[in-house]
Amino acid sequence: MNDIIVLTLNCGSSSVKYQLYNWNKRTIMCKGIVERIIIGGTFIKHEVPGKTTHKKKKECADHKEAIQLVIETIINGKEPVINDLSKVKACGHRVVHGGDKFVKSTRISQKVLETFEELKDLAPLHNPPNITGIKASMELMPDILHIAVMDTAFLQTLPRKAYTYAVPYEWYEKYKVRRYGFHGTSHLYVSRRAAVLLKKAKDEVNLITCHIGNGVSFTAIKKGVAVDHSMGFTPLEGLVMGTRSGDIDPAIISYISEKEGFTASRIVSILNRKSGILGITGKFTDRRDVTEAMKKGDDKAKLAFNIETYRIKKYIGAYMAVLGNVDAIVFTAGAGEMSYELREAALDGLECFGIKINKEINRKAVSRNHEFTISSDSSKVKVFVIPTDEETVFTEDVVAILKGEYTDPQTYNYSFEKPSYINRMREEAYRKERGLNEPNH
Repeated sequence: MNDIIVLTLNCGSSSVKYQLYNWNKRTIMCKGIVERIIIGGTFIKHEVPGKTTHKKKKECADHKEAIQLVIETIINGKEPVINDLSKVKACGHRVVHGGDKFVKSTRISQKVLETFEELKDLAPLHNPPNITGIKASMELMPDILHIAVMDTAFLQTLPRKAYTYAVPYEWYEKYKVRRYGFHGTSHLYVSRRAAVLLKKAKDEVNLITCHIGNGVSFTAIKKGVAVDHSMGFTPLEGLVMGTRSGDIDPAIISYISEKEGFTASRIVSILNRKSGILGITGKFTDRRDVTEAMKKGDDKAKLAFNIETYRIKKYIGAYMAVLGNVDAIVFTAGAGEMSYELREAALDGLECFGIKINKEINRKAVSRNHEFTISSDSSKVKVFVIPTDEETVFTEDVVAILKGEYTDPQTYNYSFEKPSYINRMREEAYRKERGLNEPNH
């Protein structure tokens, strides 16, 4: 049987992340990113397991040129991995907002694309580049199957009391104003891995999953199913983020409009692009920069850190109340995986809730390639650091649809739910990070 090779694409406003995966061999053939599309200084970073990472500068005026660069690099670059595009069986695309139209990954048709267009105003920072990337890919690769993997799908299980806003109900009926939630593939992946670490079935675990990157979202998961989520109608609601404000009093919008003469749309743009960590510090979005500035006595950096960790603590407390019994808290994504300072400060003082971390282990638990248990032995609630892997979810959904086996995010059995699952590319990277000679399982 011919190998099932799947390409996955995650198109941002000025970037394209990609991965090529051989399903039969369960191996990543290559992965990478094209950055600074449209804005100038475009380059591709291409990584093949076991070989030197390749970086090349080439201007890309739009996403079509960027995806063309990805294809050329995979086939004809310094480290080519296939010699013919026909070897790729399907392409999976991340779509941030599916509204309530899509509850699972789906084949992309013209009708599906038209629906995405109708929904693009719900996620103005994300859906337009997602759609642009899909259209470019379908033009460049017309003979393969294209599949949309919905960021909102895993969160479609939220009950009405969690997703309905206390606004005129006709806003929901007419305009579908409700909580949708985002980063669903990330929360799905780490929740399934947490069940493995807990040695429980996925439908037996109660979790709080904390995705803390430039965007931040928390999910309350009861018996393996999402029951509440911090992001809302758009990805703006919730916790403090790199450039997003998270929760605010909505009256601020009209107040600032009157004071500054800004339109509502301009203020919302500021709340999305110039608020959060950036808004407080005036110059930082990366938590590493914030931590470094704190050490040098930067008062606003310290304030930003304190505001973010305080908000994290509040959400964890709220979701513990929602869930009642909590098996584990999971940290994931950039800062969640790499900032031990953030985790330590956010969980400090929660011992009364049965949460106690081992500070020494926590400070060593800094890797994008390894899963850690950072709670102390006496902690009633386990605390994990689990690197997210959205690309694997994309790939498995695509393969399942190709085979006619896909059901939905809640019931489908993914390979990474098995105790024997190993991501060999990450395992090798972790061994190199720590100078280990033998596999660390």
